Amino acid sequence: MERGMNERIKKLRKESISTCPFISIERAKLYTEAYKKYEGTVPTPILRALSFKYFMENRTLCIHEGELIVGEKGPSLQGTPTFPELCCHTLEDFHVMNSRKHISFKVDEHTRKIQEKEIIPFWEKRSIRHKIFENLFPEWIDSYKSGIFTEFMEQRAPGHTVGDGKIYERGFIDFKRDIDESINRLDFMKDREALCKKHELEAMKICCDAIMIYGKRYSAYAKELAAKETDKKRKEELLIIAKNCERVPAHKPETYYEAIQMYWFVHVGVTTELNIWDAFSPGRLDQHLNSFYEKDMENDILDRDFAKELLECLWVKFNNQPAPPKVGITLKESGTYTDFANINTGGITKYGFDGVNDVSYLILDTMDEMRLLQPSSNVQISKKTPHKFLKRACEISRRGWGQPAFYNTEAIMQELLNAGKSIEDAREGGTSGCVETGAYGKEAYILTGYLNIPKIFEITLFNGYDHVSKKQLGPMTGKASSFLSFDELFEAFKVQLKHFVDIKVKGNNIIENLYADFMPAPFMSIVISDCISKGKDYNGGGARYNTNYIQGVGIGTITDCLSAIKYNVFDKNKFTMDELLGAIRNNFEGYDHIKNMVLNKSPKYGNDDDYADSLMEKIFNAFYEEVTDRPNMKGGKYRIDMLPTTCHVYFGSVMMASPNGRLAHKPVSEGISPAKGADRLGPTAVIKSASKMDHLRTGGTLLNQKFTPSVVKDDEGLENMSALVRSYFKMDGHHIQFNVVDKKILIDAQKNPDDYKDLIVRVAGYSDHFHNLSKNLQDEIIERTEQSF
Repeated sequence: MERGMNERIKKLRKESISTCPFISIERAKLYTEAYKKYEGTVPTPILRALSFKYFMENRTLCIHEGELIVGEKGPSLQGTPTFPELCCHTLEDFHVMNSRKHISFKVDEHTRKIQEKEIIPFWEKRSIRHKIFENLFPEWIDSYKSGIFTEFMEQRAPGHTVGDGKIYERGFIDFKRDIDESINRLDFMKDREALCKKHELEAMKICCDAIMIYGKRYSAYAKELAAKETDKKRKEELLIIAKNCERVPAHKPETYYEAIQMYWFVHVGVTTELNIWDAFSPGRLDQHLNSFYEKDMENDILDRDFAKELLECLWVKFNNQPAPPKVGITLKESGTYTDFANINTGGITKYGFDGVNDVSYLILDTMDEMRLLQPSSNVQISKKTPHKFLKRACEISRRGWGQPAFYNTEAIMQELLNAGKSIEDAREGGTSGCVETGAYGKEAYILTGYLNIPKIFEITLFNGYDHVSKKQLGPMTGKASSFLSFDELFEAFKVQLKHFVDIKVKGNNIIENLYADFMPAPFMSIVISDCISKGKDYNGGGARYNTNYIQGVGIGTITDCLSAIKYNVFDKNKFTMDELLGAIRNNFEGYDHIKNMVLNKSPKYGNDDDYADSLMEKIFNAFYEEVTDRPNMKGGKYRIDMLPTTCHVYFGSVMMASPNGRLAHKPVSEGISPAKGADRLGPTAVIKSASKMDHLRTGGTLLNQKFTPSVVKDDEGLENMSALVRSYFKMDGHHIQFNVVDKKILIDAQKNPDDYKDLIVRVAGYSDHFHNLSKNLQDEIIERTEQSF
């Protein structure tokens, strides 16, 4: 189905969704040439900056027919650069990417030859991934390979951050002046780090020049195309593009159009300097653009239609950029083309007033009309948000493609304040990626990996032994049958939890130091507050706030496991621990009576049942207390998130059967949602259970809900949906999102994917085409409880 406000947008959108993603070797080749030219002659930050400059000077430029915003990560749309300094792909990796059924990338023979002859020989033993596995210790390797946790930075760089308003108020000429001032303030008499700071600041200056060269090149290229263009209207458009690129990114934008182009140049710069996870996000785009919008409307150089058209062009740009290719475990934890650039709309202003404005509604209209996987779009709902805005967002959500997600502004603010942010920085903050909270433009908030909490409990039941990997992964905390009380069992679990969090954090410390030493990000450091004034890199503690996260997965599953054991083994004596362990070892085959009791006759999280919900709180508190406030290597601290991406499927695949009746290798629960089929009393009971978790002590939680279209089909359905969001947020819930789709359609789409190529569903903190999901993930979404009011 063609979508878009006019023929231009329909054409650009069609090209974006119909072009097959492919591997571009251009960046890898140019960075290799730069390293060969400069390595050994300059300090590492300057080496990185000179490589970035060399890339910007020599990379292919691309202006697609009819487009108004220019710049791609690759040489053309859907071209995906590789980052061999982080992860040097093998030829087998390229073969797998090219041939796999889901999330494939085309690799041509020319690309393969350059990878074989130039890239692999230079980078194979130099890449960060190689250094990580060379330096990490056996306990970390065993835990990682066994599915206890994942590691975000073994293939992608740290950089889970978001832009703020500074790039709309200053150009890169202005940033260069700031850098010079910081250099002049360096104290070589008293500061033993002064020389290192000078190197970092000089690297930032080079990166300012690099992005300005990139803009000037686009200006010249647009003029060149305009000189050859025979269509008068298109010639005028190209000349305007040239004028925009002459001004930004060197100077601050003056118009709405320039502001969008400014953001996009910065986005391309950040996401091609390193393949940061998650992709750079514009954050509060409506608030950044609104002053430009109002001024241009007042001066009669902009109307609402053209303002929306430019936004739709920007949406196409986001969708043109598939996430960098992943392999192995990292693909399993995040199997999607989506790169998690996330736009926050609504909320409040930096002065605490309602943040909804005219551009907020333009963004809602744009996401509704475009229905693209990228960018991920959400709305912040505060106590001050107009009902009209919330209802419009619900109207879009009920169309059934999973956007927008809904976030609680007051909860986000309190989470940031609890983590030590100022009130001003908290008000301008929000969420990015899936659900993660941060201070926009001022914080490095780094997701380090997912933690498989149900598997840690599984290992507890077997005295630290993992029956899947057949290794003694954890300490010997005692046979489960020897525990005389539930409390003894839970204390053993806490010992195992500490053991694996210790391993994870020790590994994180090594990885952080590797990135700080070998992979600074001087371009991104320019646009993140305090890196310039400190003379420190983003990866070396330069940001105002530096936070590491460990993401907990499977709390619904482990809650029901503990509930089944406490209720049936210790409280009611329905069966013994040895009988339950026998059922688990045999995947419940021959143990139908136990399976029935744990599945159907035990208290479950998600039903506003304090018996089960109190256990959820107990697990959450144990996880929170074990992780939160541990120091990281950048002067910041650790916090927790509760989200899965697609990791709940992978984590389930490396597990035996669970005490709650979940069968071996089936997915564990996602986010903070109840286990599949456990929530039986409707959405109100679910949000009451979920709200018993202390969301305000986290950096984000994810709650999925699923409705059939008939439940929200009319105005009453919309009002019920809006009321559910408001009710949950009054109870301090952080986030909620909806799939509105009939189970029968999903089953048919699984059988006949060619008939449902446009079907989009909400997975975790993102939406994806149903046909791009693995069968296990499709099954998990199909089996989510269909709620009704």
